[in-house]
Amino acid sequence: MMTLREIEALARRAHAGQQDKAGRPYAEHLGAVAGGVESRGGTEEQVAAAWLHDAVEDDALTEEWLAEAALTEETKAIVRALTKQPGEPPQAYASRILSTPGALLVKEADLAHNADPARLAVLDELTRARLTRKYATMRALLGLGS
Repeated sequence: MMTLREIEALARRAHAGQQDKAGRPYAEHLGAVAGGVESRGGTEEQVAAAWLHDAVEDDALTEEWLAEAALTEETKAIVRALTKQPGEPPQAYASRILSTPGALLVKEADLAHNADPARLAVLDELTRARLTRKYATMRALLGLGS
């Protein structure tokens, strides 16, 4: 099995050169989500999934890689649950997260970092408003409140 240090290094390499909507290195988001999972009492499998939660969706790694990776089945299941499918309704996405053990905590940490007022403040007003609505909708679908 890969260690968390190896998973972190892999995730950083896989997302190298990518930036978030605010123009920051994407690895900063991954680190913040992993830290959020840790601070919420997450397991090692959940922290590993936090580092990889956007890798397949963003085409940084393939589903084939994930299937063969030296990761626990729990970590793989969480990554798959958090990988949005093209055209997938938010309700279906939320349902998959809720039905996958361990996925909700990772998504909660992801949403918390995405909705961080300091991150949103650097975006233009229309993008900030759109993302704020999107994140609030997903929190509601997941039963996370406001």
